[in-house]
Amino acid sequence: MKFTLKKEFPSLFLVATAWVAGWYFYSHFPEKVVSHWNFYGEPDAWGKGTTNAVAIPSLITGIYLLFLALPLFDPKKERYEEFKKAYGIFKTAIILVLFLVFLASGLFNLGYHIPIQYVVPAIIGLLMVILGNYMGKLKPNWFMGIRTPWTLSNENVWNKTHRMGGYAFILFGLLIFLTPFLPKFLGLAAFSLGILVAVFGTIGYSYWVYRQEKTKPN
Repeated sequence: MKFTLKKEFPSLFLVATAWVAGWYFYSHFPEKVVSHWNFYGEPDAWGKGTTNAVAIPSLITGIYLLFLALPLFDPKKERYEEFKKAYGIFKTAIILVLFLVFLASGLFNLGYHIPIQYVVPAIIGLLMVILGNYMGKLKPNWFMGIRTPWTLSNENVWNKTHRMGGYAFILFGLLIFLTPFLPKFLGLAAFSLGILVAVFGTIGYSYWVYRQEKTKPN
């Protein structure tokens, strides 16, 4: 896939904006800031303000460069042209989510009333919905998507698994939206069950589809 400024502008803009925000936070953070929240949106870890101000922009930059590099090292690099739009959306969506979480946490540490327990699940849920909508567009490769021995060995299995996986991701994203409004234990249980279904459900489905394909008459 060719690098063009027009195509890369959304991601580059987010990377640059993250560093601008990081510089602002670096200049205004107190010495000690919240660096992590638990599942219920309660602070449970603290760190240096200067370190937290540059950590996420550095991570965002690294992820952006990784997305640029992956197609170069994939043995199936020729397939990326077939899903370049979905690949670009995955890249931009992941960077956007990291930036929004960074912005929310930074503003919280500056004293703004940011309800982390609602904001972060909404952001992560939106990411799952976006990824789910484009999951079915991915073509066989070694780095992106649901890569099991069965999806990588049969393109029909890959396509069917990713269509089903797309629905699973969307439902999981909607579930994440709801978890902050559920009782604490029920929200954690629903989230955990959602992960199990989204991960192991798609793996199991890929095997089942593979067995179905193997038993088809020639």
